[in-house]
Amino acid sequence: MAILTLFPPVTAPPALRRERLRDALRTTVDLVNRDRADLIAPGFVDDYLALDWLEDRGGGLRLTPAGAALCLQVAARVR
Repeated sequence: MAILTLFPPVTAPPALRRERLRDALRTTVDLVNRDRADLIAPGFVDDYLALDWLEDRGGGLRLTPAGAALCLQVAARVR
């Protein structure tokens, strides 16, 4: 089975990369909740961990309080 990614790898300046990560966070959280982290683009998980938006809990990813707050901000912006 081929691994499909919803978000292609991106090489962008840090500010643009962070914005792209923020925009993809809700979809990423949905994939994590459905145990489909394999569909997250290479490098995104490492960046989310470095930004403290996700944490690795014994091999499973989980949203951090900072990540949850950011998801709420993004959701409010969409409304």
